Amino acid sequence: MSNLDRKPATTLCGGRAGVSTGPVRDLLPAKDIPLGESTVVRRLLPSLGRRMVGAWCFVDHYGPDDIAGEPGMQVPPHPHMGLQTVSWLHDGEVLHRDSLGSLQTLRPGQLGVMTAGRAIAHSEESPRQHARLLHGAQLWVALPDAYRHTAPGWEHHPELPRITGGGLQATVILGRLDGASSPATTYTPIVGADLTLPSGTTACLPLEPDFEYAALSMSGEAEVDGVPLAPGALLYLGCGRSELPLRAEVDSALMLLGGEPFEEKILMWWNFVARTHEEIARAREDWMTGTRFGEVHGYHGPPLPAPVLPPVPLKPRGRAR
Repeated sequence: MSNLDRKPATTLCGGRAGVSTGPVRDLLPAKDIPLGESTVVRRLLPSLGRRMVGAWCFVDHYGPDDIAGEPGMQVPPHPHMGLQTVSWLHDGEVLHRDSLGSLQTLRPGQLGVMTAGRAIAHSEESPRQHARLLHGAQLWVALPDAYRHTAPGWEHHPELPRITGGGLQATVILGRLDGASSPATTYTPIVGADLTLPSGTTACLPLEPDFEYAALSMSGEAEVDGVPLAPGALLYLGCGRSELPLRAEVDSALMLLGGEPFEEKILMWWNFVARTHEEIARAREDWMTGTRFGEVHGYHGPPLPAPVLPPVPLKPRGRAR
């Protein structure tokens, strides 16, 4: 998914300065962002309250939207570099195309991971014949310096490991949780999981004390460490936790995001993760001149033009709250 903001802010992230060394319960605000003709997403990372959670640097939650008779998600071809995109659905379908020639329809419970590495372009759209509801999350993972120039790639994982306990069911999307490991490629110590809590669930989920975590409410109203979360809310939990208490009076679903704090300082602008303003300026020029990122075939519409760069170059100064 793209950042479609025509005046995107340059976001300075990374480093340990803003990492909570102990458990906290910080509820982060969302910002509504239009995405295409009939979809509005709630942007939760980066935000004024938090820039990163582990290597997770971008989180959009969308739906559930009734798109019967509507085009649904329509994101034209656009570029990425220096990150991985993680696509996760609860309802609906999304058709992925990229400049590697990948063509894949993603459905609920199936994982799509795109490693941008040095450069890739892709589009995302609701198929012409699509389900009534569209509901999911799109997330980015920052690549560490040693891997950010790696070759681009696309992975589709229709089957993922699951764990159960106390009524809780968890699907391990990325990384490792409670002994179960996702088959998706990762480049930093990280975890992403989809949690299903039927009505009446009371459970404790084991965590890594060295990781920082956040919980994204997808549906229902689960309590996370005693904090009730409405759908679309993101609760930052900090570090130093060996377990996470969960409770649900109604059927609920959450996404758990975590990982070792990302020590490197990074620069995010539009759909790029880099280290310097010059890298971003060069990537923008390459996209606008049709070089480096390749071409997405099959999307009925022009590619997305890059916004204008800010006039004053900025440098990464670490993660900020």
